[in-house]
Amino acid sequence: MRNECKARILGSALLAMALSLGVANLQAQDGRKVLSNPVPVYPEVAKRLRLVGTVKVQIVIGVDGRIKDKTFIGGHPVLVSAVEETLKNWKYAPSSGETTTQLEFNFHP
Repeated sequence: MRNECKARILGSALLAMALSLGVANLQAQDGRKVLSNPVPVYPEVAKRLRLVGTVKVQIVIGVDGRIKDKTFIGGHPVLVSAVEETLKNWKYAPSSGETTTQLEFNFHP
């Protein structure tokens, strides 16, 4: 009976720890709340060229919620330009510190 009690306590402790780690991980993934995130316009040049692809960009969000810095990781220059223009209008919720995250934009007709 004593071992059964210890096993229950240990099982409960492990379950509580797993649940708390899951919540912490979820909060880290969610990051800052997006207030405005317009979708990039598929450029006419890209349509004519039947250009498809993905643009990846790493952004730094300032305390005021505006994108402070961006580093493009990949994508065709025509599509990168469309994303760069759109990111000027993105806005996140204010925070006490800066946040870095990576975004991905898929372009196809």
